[in-house]
Amino acid sequence: MLLPQFDPVAFSIGPLVVRWYALAYILGLLGGWYYARQLAANARLWPAHLKAPTPEQLDDLLVYAAFGVVIGGRLGFAFFYHPGYFLENPLEIVQVWKGGMAFHGGLFGAGVAVFLWARRNGLNPFSMLDIAAAVAPLGLMLGRIANFVNGELWGRVSDVPWAFIFPAAGPLPRHPSQLYEAATEGLLLLVVLAVVVRKDGFAHPGRIAGLFGMGYAATRIFCEFFREPDRHLGFLAGDWVTMGMVLSVPMALVGFWLYARAGKKPVTA
Repeated sequence: MLLPQFDPVAFSIGPLVVRWYALAYILGLLGGWYYARQLAANARLWPAHLKAPTPEQLDDLLVYAAFGVVIGGRLGFAFFYHPGYFLENPLEIVQVWKGGMAFHGGLFGAGVAVFLWARRNGLNPFSMLDIAAAVAPLGLMLGRIANFVNGELWGRVSDVPWAFIFPAAGPLPRHPSQLYEAATEGLLLLVVLAVVVRKDGFAHPGRIAGLFGMGYAATRIFCEFFREPDRHLGFLAGDWVTMGMVLSVPMALVGFWLYARAGKKPVTA
C-alpha cells in the first residue's frame, strides 16, 4: 500500500512552525516528566533508605535531560553516521534545525545529564537512571511513529501484506520498520519495565536502567533485520550487520553491568 502523504508540519502559528518530529520529542519529554512524577510520588516504590526526587527536582531534571538528549543525539549523528562531512563542516553540528539525531548518542547524553544532576542534588544516581529508563520508551515510541509519518528510516523491500511504498524510497513496498520499532523498543519495553517497577520498585538501584539497556539493544538489533541500512553506510559486514546493531552491543554490555551491579538483594544502606 502507498504511504499517505502526511504533511511534515503538525501545525503553525504565524511564523512558528511545529513539525511532527519536534512534537514527538516535546510530547515524549512532557509525557516522561509526568510519568516520572507519578513514580516519584508513589511511596510504595521507594525503600526507606532511598530518597525520592521532589516534583521541583524533576522539573529541573526535565531541562537537564532535554539538553542531554539534544546534545548527545546531535553529536552521535555527526560522529557515528557522518563523521567526514561534519569534520569538514563543524559549524553545522549546532544547526539542529536541519535535522539529524542519533538515538544512541541521545541516550548517552541523557544518561550523563541525569547522573550529573543526581550527584548535584544528593540523590542516588543509579535510582535516577532507573526513573529515566522507565519513562524513556514512551519517547521512543512517539519518535518512531513520527519517523513513519515523515516517511523516513523505512524498512527493507518486502512482499508482506502490510508493506508500504514510501515515495522517497522508490516504487517497491517495504517493511514499516518504524512501526516495528515503536511497538518493540517503545510499547513493549514500556510495559515490561512498568511491570518490573510495580513488582520491585526502586529497591535495586540500576536494575531498571540495566533492563532498559539490554531490552533496547535486543529489540533494536531485531528490528535492524527489517530496517534499510543508511545509504551512505550500507552494511558494515556481510549483508546483515548495520551501524544500529554495532552501537547496540556496548549498550547491552553496559545494561548487563548495571543489572549485575544492582544485585539480587535490595540495597539497605
